[in-house]
Amino acid sequence: MAKGYWIARVDVHNEEAYKPYMAANPAIFQKFGGKFVVRGGKFTAVEGQSRSRNVVIEFPDYETALACYRSPEYQANIKVRQPNSIADLIIIEGHDAP
Repeated sequence: MAKGYWIARVDVHNEEAYKPYMAANPAIFQKFGGKFVVRGGKFTAVEGQSRSRNVVIEFPDYETALACYRSPEYQANIKVRQPNSIADLIIIEGHDAP
């Protein structure tokens, strides 16, 4: 079964107010079997537009990735993130071919 992924690109404009959002996420993601594959780090935007932060989170499957996003815990945490950042977030099914 193909894994599910969150791919997020974020610009944070209030670092201090954003910290509680980041602190709450690991427990939420762990509940759904999510793990960080990319969390910040050095990058080079070679085409198109970018944001200052990039995150990839892997979940056991696409449905679980969606369930995490829709969970009451994450929906509450979004309210912490939104006033302090601008984000692009997609949830995508991984490639599962030999």
